[in-house]
Amino acid sequence: MELKQLYREIVNEHNMHPVHKGKMESADLVLRGVNPSCGDDITLQLKIDGDVITDAMYEGSGCAISQASVDMMADQIIGKKKDEAIKLAGTFMGMIKGEITDEESIEALDEAAALQDVAHMPARVKCAVLGWHTMQEMLEHPEKANE
Repeated sequence: MELKQLYREIVNEHNMHPVHKGKMESADLVLRGVNPSCGDDITLQLKIDGDVITDAMYEGSGCAISQASVDMMADQIIGKKKDEAIKLAGTFMGMIKGEITDEESIEALDEAAALQDVAHMPARVKCAVLGWHTMQEMLEHPEKANE
């Protein structure tokens, strides 16, 4: 199977059958992320135990890229320490912007690496980074995240 085809299938799978979509009971951090240019609108919810993200869910709607990206991101950050999640967000955004291209860094993103091609689609960059940016914002500025 061609790599681009595989990437498309991964994105479609996360968009059509998201694992982490829904309302979380008693989330510790909740933050809404909106991309007004194309109507993506998510509310990210995290459960935190000490320094570790123990669960991540989101609600909202938007294009396939935004929805698949936030679902893949949730997969990646559950079980990670906050600073690890923030570092992953930096790697993801660097990849999407075409600034990070070395395979080792990109491999750390696991399935989210499927969105690497978005680097060649400037109009879709905001869609892909919405969930990651929202997560980074809420972890770095928890005072902005409320229920």
